[in-house]
Amino acid sequence: MFEAGDIREWRGHDVVDDSARKIGKLESIYVDTATDAPSFATVTVGMPARHRLVFVPLGGATVGPGYLKVAYAKHQVKDAPSIDIDGVLPAGDEEAVFAHYELEYRPGADGERRLARR
Repeated sequence: MFEAGDIREWRGHDVVDDSARKIGKLESIYVDTATDAPSFATVTVGMPARHRLVFVPLGGATVGPGYLKVAYAKHQVKDAPSIDIDGVLPAGDEEAVFAHYELEYRPGADGERRLARR
């Protein structure tokens, strides 16, 4: 997996799907609050006047010259839960992000958030 500091350096680079089709641009990284390891990325998608950020897991992702390749199809990523460009993921919406990719969601022992933006 990527080091949090290293992956942040890829901000603005292309994000491509498992078939090398461009999805959008890497905007930010969300880490797992239990491990501080990179867990999800947000990708800028949409028309210029209607950009939004969609979430995609970083498990199985690889880097290449100028791109981040994720292990999911473009259509699945574009249909993922999203936030506005300047938005924040509400704690109550975290479970939907995980469910979209059929990933197990477990909040912290005292109900703490699972994802934090870095």
